[in-house]
Amino acid sequence: MSYGQFLLNTQINYTGTYFADSVPELDHNSVYRFLKGSKMTPSMVWEKTGQFLDASEDGYVLFDDTVADKDFSFDIDMVRKQYSGNAHGLVKGIGIVICVYYQPKTQQFYALDFRIFDPEQDGKTKLDHVREMIDHLVFSRKISFGTVLMDSWYAVTDLMLHIDIDLEKKFYCPIKTNRLVHEGDRPSIAQPVSSLVWSETDLISGKTVHVKKFPPAYKMKLFRITVSTDRTDFVVTNDLTQDSTDVTRKESAIRWKIEEFHRELKQLTGIEKCQARIGRSQRNHICVAILAWICLKETARRNSITSYEQKHRPLLDFMAKQWRNPSTVFC
Repeated sequence: MSYGQFLLNTQINYTGTYFADSVPELDHNSVYRFLKGSKMTPSMVWEKTGQFLDASEDGYVLFDDTVADKDFSFDIDMVRKQYSGNAHGLVKGIGIVICVYYQPKTQQFYALDFRIFDPEQDGKTKLDHVREMIDHLVFSRKISFGTVLMDSWYAVTDLMLHIDIDLEKKFYCPIKTNRLVHEGDRPSIAQPVSSLVWSETDLISGKTVHVKKFPPAYKMKLFRITVSTDRTDFVVTNDLTQDSTDVTRKESAIRWKIEEFHRELKQLTGIEKCQARIGRSQRNHICVAILAWICLKETARRNSITSYEQKHRPLLDFMAKQWRNPSTVFC
């Protein structure tokens, strides 16, 4: 696909206008017609990844969302104000809910699925998208994995019970500091996790708690994890056999692989750079950008280099040629 090849090759400018200008046989209207008239779907991501996914029962499925920044315009379809973790506040952009697979044996991660957050169009919340994607993995695609990792935004009762009871998978998930819990097996007054008293044993092995709004007999393990001098996470899991805070810290830290994916996707594929106003054009661009990342990541893996090295390798050749025969001479 020519447009995907363009996103892979271009280094700075990702607009359709630049694409048409750089390819003699293309005109501006042909790029416009492709983005407007095609229908790229999330299933194409799985079709691409499925060719080389190394799935196993000890694999992890990660869910999170990111915002494709469109701060320059509200005229683009699907742009809305929403919270961005990078900006730590509201930004104008297109919300994308992402599903990533992590294989601990090879330490590789793969894009599996995505959804555009556009409630005005489909009436679905981000939670609806996550549930839809995880059900596709289990029931339709039958992908092997054992553990689900999510952000605190997705730590809601229905989804966590669905993962545990219906799908029979483990989960590790941070929860908000004001989440109410009951300690131990005896009835107690519900209190925020931030106000719990932690003994030395609790800090090492975690606490057994009941989280408010879950069924009365439903228990989880709660761990207090010091991330930095000014940040403490409270992580819950349905794995009641887990008795190590250190292991829980390592399990939960795998969730940051999806942040690595977001960073590469934005910096290497131009997923935020499309200026088309029509929603279908934006959807197609986002899908092709993710497909381009898959190609880039797999090629880099085969070459035993990073995605950044793979993307910027042509620049090294260009600079070597410019050094030998500069197009502009320093006087």
